[in-house]
Amino acid sequence: MTSHGADAAGGADALLTVLELLARQAPAAQYEAYLDEARAAGLSGEGLDRLERAVKLADGIRSGHEDAARREDGLAALADTARDLTFSYDLGSLLRVIARRARRLLGLDLAFVTLRVPDGGSVVHTTDGALAGLDSDPFRTVGPRLVAGLEISEGYGVGGAVQLHGEPVWTADYLADERFAPSGSLDAGVHAPAFDEVAEAALRAEGLHAVMAAPLRSGETVIGELYGADRRVRDHTPEEVGLLAALADLAALAVEKAGLLDRTRAEVSELERDSSRVRTSLTRMRHVSEAHSRIMNLVLAGGDLGNVAKAAGDALDATVLVRDPGGRTLAGGVIPDLDEEAVVKASLDAQARRRPVLADADTWVAPVIAGSEDLGCLVIRPASYLTGEDERLLELAAQAVAFLLLMRRSTAVAEGPVRDELLDDLIADPPHAPQQMAQRARRLGVDLRKPHVLVLARPEGGEQGRAVVWASSYAYRQSGLKTVQGGSIVLLLPGIDASAAAKAVAAELSPLLGHPVSVAGAGPAQSADGVGRLHQEAGRCLDAMSALGGTGTAASVQDLGFLGLLLSEDHDVEGFVEGAIGPVLDYDAERFTDLTRTLEAYFASGGSPTNAAEALHVHPNTVSRRLERIGELLGPEWQKPGQVLEVQLALRLQRTREVLTRGRTTNDPTRPATP
Repeated sequence: MTSHGADAAGGADALLTVLELLARQAPAAQYEAYLDEARAAGLSGEGLDRLERAVKLADGIRSGHEDAARREDGLAALADTARDLTFSYDLGSLLRVIARRARRLLGLDLAFVTLRVPDGGSVVHTTDGALAGLDSDPFRTVGPRLVAGLEISEGYGVGGAVQLHGEPVWTADYLADERFAPSGSLDAGVHAPAFDEVAEAALRAEGLHAVMAAPLRSGETVIGELYGADRRVRDHTPEEVGLLAALADLAALAVEKAGLLDRTRAEVSELERDSSRVRTSLTRMRHVSEAHSRIMNLVLAGGDLGNVAKAAGDALDATVLVRDPGGRTLAGGVIPDLDEEAVVKASLDAQARRRPVLADADTWVAPVIAGSEDLGCLVIRPASYLTGEDERLLELAAQAVAFLLLMRRSTAVAEGPVRDELLDDLIADPPHAPQQMAQRARRLGVDLRKPHVLVLARPEGGEQGRAVVWASSYAYRQSGLKTVQGGSIVLLLPGIDASAAAKAVAAELSPLLGHPVSVAGAGPAQSADGVGRLHQEAGRCLDAMSALGGTGTAASVQDLGFLGLLLSEDHDVEGFVEGAIGPVLDYDAERFTDLTRTLEAYFASGGSPTNAAEALHVHPNTVSRRLERIGELLGPEWQKPGQVLEVQLALRLQRTREVLTRGRTTNDPTRPATP
């Protein structure tokens, strides 16, 4: 074979070897090594030229394959990142994934994401990559670190250029690039970005050189940057910049998705709160409706003010008082530490506004009105703060009370003449048939077989009309009767305490009229034929009060002591004695003592314990001890003039009764004679 033929055969074998290297995807170093071997083997001339050209073509093909592989890896990473965006990651997790993939795909030392803040500049949100200096000495302080939370001034460095142009920006050696120095410029028409000493120190502390950044866009607005950086000087290919820009677009989508999710969550939370408020409001409205129905059912069923006040209090979890225009409590519980002055002021304010108002921090006042007429108010002390629905229920409760008061007034007006006529007949002289009177009373809801008292009220001046209207309502509220005779109001009321009834009438009527009212009471009695007697006793009591200078006061026959005994038609001597010295008589009867004789001797001696002791033939200390015991039995005021007179009169009456009893026994013809 000729030399030329040998070169051709050797060149063919060399080309085949290059193809084999290309097929094995051998690295570039093996191509260079093979070239060196061919030269050493004596390959030269045209054969060597063809081999070098083949190696160059193979290197191009290899580089193309590598570029295609990188693009494929980049596309796969983009696809994976896009898929990750469909998962419910939070913003921090998504940005960490993007930064990690950018660093690995592009072979970077560090990748980080910054986000714009409302007041200008950016803040480092996420970083990925080892930080310089921490591996060798974790306690060494080398200045600010490029970590999450680092603030970067607006328009600073590569990021500032990205914000300015809205396009990716890169540099092979940031620290040596004059474009990013304080006096540099990015192009002929643009001033250099601002200089941030803290951020500059952080970059130098990291030892970063090659830096590229791509914008995170939301529409036309740059909302942040994705950075890739190396601690060596290197150029970035267009493919690398494009991949970084694509990852930045996905990061922008992640930010928008997170913002959308945050807004959606906020809207869902607000909807849930609205739904909860609506459900709560509906529940409260249903509660208000049911409570109002219960209260109105009570009113329509003829319930009294006390039941209505209790129902309103239960519905509001509060204590409720019903008061008349004069401020007197008509029904309800007890509110401790009530500021009456504040309640009066709030009542006037509530009447003017025609709605509930606060009297103090925990007390409400609601007006009870009918048209323009003031019927009183409700005073409410709730256990907790009242809601808007509670205030509405409070208004409805006040309306129900107003309706009940109007119903009572209407009923009292309608039945007034019949009830007045019944009481007129009960106190008539001569009296009507008791059985007939009792039947008429029962038809009007008055049971004369139960204890009742009679009250006689005489206004001392002013017009009588207002007093008569009040008396009709009062009698109806107390389930009693009322009439007017001789300028006085006559009330027949259920009860056993005539004194308390008289004082209650005076307490309501006198402030209402604005002038004094003289009130007398008598009773109790438990039959229709006893009403006339009570009327006569009350009349005599009222006359006695006037004669004694008691005009404008309230008292009963019992309150007048021995005068009451004289005024009473049945002359209840036994009751008078029992009331004055009953405890002393009982003590003597139970213990066989002489307290009664000691009292008689004490008064007979002019109130001298020593003289009383001589009369009783006992030691003065004995009399003193007995007087102390009497004081315990009759009370500490038994020696005051008014009570002393009644005690002396009772002793006289008791002694007289004993004498008469002994005389009746002695003269009894049926008593066997003494042998």
